[in-house]
Amino acid sequence: MLLRPRPSLLRALAPLPPLTRACVPARRTLSAAAEAAGTASAGDAAPAPAVPRKSARKLAPPPRDIVKTALFLPPGVEPGAAVTPDMVIPGSNIVVGPYAGDARVKEAEFVGSSARARDCPKDDRPEFAVLGRSNVGKSSLINALTRRKEAALTSKKPGKTQTINHFLVNKSWYLVDLPGYGFAAASQSARMDWSSFTKGYFLNRDTLVGVLLLIDASIPPQKIDLDCANWLGRNNIGLTFVFTKCDKVKKGKGGRPDENIKVFQDTISGLYPEPPPWIMTSSVTGLGRDGLLLHMSQLRNYWDNEAV
Repeated sequence: MLLRPRPSLLRALAPLPPLTRACVPARRTLSAAAEAAGTASAGDAAPAPAVPRKSARKLAPPPRDIVKTALFLPPGVEPGAAVTPDMVIPGSNIVVGPYAGDARVKEAEFVGSSARARDCPKDDRPEFAVLGRSNVGKSSLINALTRRKEAALTSKKPGKTQTINHFLVNKSWYLVDLPGYGFAAASQSARMDWSSFTKGYFLNRDTLVGVLLLIDASIPPQKIDLDCANWLGRNNIGLTFVFTKCDKVKKGKGGRPDENIKVFQDTISGLYPEPPPWIMTSSVTGLGRDGLLLHMSQLRNYWDNEAV
């Protein structure tokens, strides 16, 4: 089956100089655009079941100076448009846009694993890739989004995911679990192989709508995450920063989640011509689940409407 050309979700950017410190490329992504419609679609989302709090601490709201001055404007929202607080998805910088749609997950099924990018499902359904360090909580986030405890198996050993795993949601779009990067529990040669086929997936997947790049908010910003964002940006691949573990405060590891997010935002703020999308989440408390799904819904609708 022939695939429809992927519409351009990004503005063309001039090449950036080599990465010399924790930094990311200057570019705009429309990934968060979809969720920006969060307010319109939130009422349609299925009610969240009770989730054990595990003594989670109440978090401070996202830094107001960031939210006010670095809003992400999705497709359909013109620069300079009046934005009110109720137009911004809670715990994010994403403004609600006109492409919002039904964000409910009615069913999700595991389709299969692929050891090579060319073995991935060959159809025209849009998909979102979940990427991050090996212990950032990728599997937990996928399980939370689909509300299937074992949709993506979690493990105490980082690096358990060693293939490209496709999950079909509502029989209409894919959620893709990619191998984690960083200190994966595998040989150096295996890590290099994973890197190779993961990059092949990114560069050759026409149905890829956007990447959810997971960042552990319970610890200070990590250079390896910024390096990954840099590579994605250089290759014009849309991403949304998804801050995970926003319910956790780790003693001795530096800062609360909102403080670490502030540092992360300060680090990248000067490198983007326009603010990149980001959202706070917690697989324990359910924070950000509906907003993230709404974000993905809007991206899908934009992708579908712009596809030829």
